[in-house]
Amino acid sequence: MMSSEEKTDQGELTHFDSQGNAIMVDVGGKKDSVRVADAAGWIRMSPQAFEKAKSGTVAKGDVLGIARVAGIMAAKKVDSLIPLCHPLLINKVSLDFSFRDEDYTIEIFATVGISGKTGVEMEALTAVSVAALTIYDMCKAVDKSMVIGDIRLIKKTGGKSGTYIRS
Repeated sequence: MMSSEEKTDQGELTHFDSQGNAIMVDVGGKKDSVRVADAAGWIRMSPQAFEKAKSGTVAKGDVLGIARVAGIMAAKKVDSLIPLCHPLLINKVSLDFSFRDEDYTIEIFATVGISGKTGVEMEALTAVSVAALTIYDMCKAVDKSMVIGDIRLIKKTGGKSGTYIRS
């Protein structure tokens, strides 16, 4: 039976054993290393919802403040959401937002860091996703047609596979 490390070296999927059964990857033999993942995405909305979110006049309160907390909380709970993810002791989660006036879009950026045996890509991607969903929830009374999109890994460092930077 191949180990998940051997499968990774061959470019195969790591969450399946040689019989095709789903498995949680054994990271017990790995050494701790500093790992960081950056992810991004966006939510596009009507001009009215955008201006309310930007000016802080949404009836439910501080849209970006609540979305930031939601994203941080989500990053800490990925193992409860995605079946084969490991529970992690995360060192850092940060979320930042920028307003794109030209197309009424809020860009969302998350960074997650750990010193551990496995990466934090899923945590960064989940932080962005839940922050976007929280913005939707807080602004839906003004605009139910909002669109969430382009959630992606931007960069990851650390671990056996080294650095990845989206081109």
